[in-house]
Amino acid sequence: MFTPLELFIGQRYTHSRRRNRFISFISFASMLGILLGVMVLITVLSIMNGFEKELRDKILGVVSHVTVSGTNGQLADWVAKIDGLKAQKHVIGAAPYVQKQVMLTNGNLMRGVVLQGIDPALQGQVSDVNFKMLEGSFDQLKPREYGIVLGVEVAANLGVMPGDKVTVIVPQVQVTPAGILPRLKRFTVVGIYQIGHPEYDGMTGFIELSDSERLFRLGEDVGGIRLKLDDMFAAQAVGHDLQARLGNQFEVTDWSEEHGNFFRAVKTERIAMTLILFLVVCVALFNLVASLMMTVNDKESDIAILRTFGMDGGRIMRIFMIQGSIIGVFGTLVGVGLGAWLSLNIDVVIPAIEKTFGFQIFSSDVFYISQIPSDLRWDNVLWIGIASLVASVLATVYPAWRASKVQPAESLRYE
Repeated sequence: MFTPLELFIGQRYTHSRRRNRFISFISFASMLGILLGVMVLITVLSIMNGFEKELRDKILGVVSHVTVSGTNGQLADWVAKIDGLKAQKHVIGAAPYVQKQVMLTNGNLMRGVVLQGIDPALQGQVSDVNFKMLEGSFDQLKPREYGIVLGVEVAANLGVMPGDKVTVIVPQVQVTPAGILPRLKRFTVVGIYQIGHPEYDGMTGFIELSDSERLFRLGEDVGGIRLKLDDMFAAQAVGHDLQARLGNQFEVTDWSEEHGNFFRAVKTERIAMTLILFLVVCVALFNLVASLMMTVNDKESDIAILRTFGMDGGRIMRIFMIQGSIIGVFGTLVGVGLGAWLSLNIDVVIPAIEKTFGFQIFSSDVFYISQIPSDLRWDNVLWIGIASLVASVLATVYPAWRASKVQPAESLRYE
């Protein structure tokens, strides 16, 4: 089979070790550096994507994508409004809510929480809390039975379990013959849930919607309506559209206003980590440049002989570009393969490492995400592979150009 002369000589120089083993070692180190850099970059990006996805699921699985409320904190005629909101584009679920800050007590134990009144039949349309129950169920929240569902940390701090009683102290007063007294109501704990986020496990409780309306004296009004969308990233556009449709007597907010800064910080950190880790690949490319420069110096006499046989500078340049590109392509392809495999099997590799060395990287006692997640995105793999290949080829240009400028007479003078 016909093989171009430049390709034949270039690949021959790549694995030739007869004359200078040190140059071959530098070439191998360059290839290994590119391989490790690409592998680590893909793996770390997949882990950071996994952490972002886990946090997004934990937070946005509880909060609504879009919230519609009255400017005075109350929303009247909410049943008719829900039907209209469900007809909007991207909206796949809607549920009313009431939300107030209260104090929960059990004997001498006290805990401030955000108490939410919900309709158990509709809440599942906008929240994943129903699927995080440790004990009990949201279906046990029934009108006039005054049941309450608590986060696992709230229940632990108050020392209560399902069936126990807690007292809800509302930050409103009532005038009685005995004087001005705070408003109190006894509730029975009917369920305990765990989301895995301190804001909800340690600061939130749920009661039935009509019970909350009576507790906070709202009549038939609610605090607002929560909406779930088929695409959470369309929340801002949907919110702006709803605000324009509903007018100034309503307030429309979306999840990005409350949690947007957090996810933007995660995105910024991911970009910074990408740039830092790509420097690992750049260091390997500098090694590649150095090894090619040493090869050019070592092969000066060979280059001179090829020039005397009539090979022009362009073909000489291609020989050394091919040599360097072989190193870069092999390192990149193997790095991409290993990085993708490690990212897809991180749930097996990390537990094996923890078991071998007898420690846990993210202890469940300290971190709310105790397992290292991974979310491999093939578009990331593609651009990392392409960037590494392009950088590898560009790194060969200068050494190859220097090789093309070798003068046969000067190189062979003392041979």
